[in-house]
Amino acid sequence: MAADKPSQLIEHTYDGIQEYDNPLPRWWVYLFYATIIFSVLYAFNVPGIGVGKGRVANYDADVAAWKAAHPEPVGGATPEELAALASSPTALALGKQVYATNCVPCHRADGGGSIGPNLTDTYWIHGATLSEIYKTVSDGVLAKGMPNWGKLLKPEQVNAVTVYVASLKGTNPPSPKAPEGVPIAP
Repeated sequence: MAADKPSQLIEHTYDGIQEYDNPLPRWWVYLFYATIIFSVLYAFNVPGIGVGKGRVANYDADVAAWKAAHPEPVGGATPEELAALASSPTALALGKQVYATNCVPCHRADGGGSIGPNLTDTYWIHGATLSEIYKTVSDGVLAKGMPNWGKLLKPEQVNAVTVYVASLKGTNPPSPKAPEGVPIAP
């Protein structure tokens, strides 16, 4: 049979073995070219390839639908609500309990500061208003090692500890940590 098709032999010999030139069937080559063209169109997100407006638009729509179905927990209080909580003895008691459970290792029980900054003086790193304290407690300061308590505590606990920390300003604990940050007018 090899004698019938001598023209298909390649002029190449390796270890005494000659190879046949067996081209692929044309239908296979055309299918291969079609997959290359499809992959380029798919990569550039050409609308009409597939279902919908394109894969990126479909993904964005799916993400928006998921976020609408699963809203972020709000829990943040307005400055007016925090100011009202500052005069509430129950909120201050809850804040003191949450502070004692979570904040004492870094800020001491009296707020004088150990690893974390002093919370009783007029120097504040991230701001001393109720909304700034809330943002610091809720978001944390990951660069300094403070976790984002907004994801670990309930919203009412974050609000309560915010007003409790604000109530510590102006107290004079024994041997407080040196001032850090910028001075804030009382």
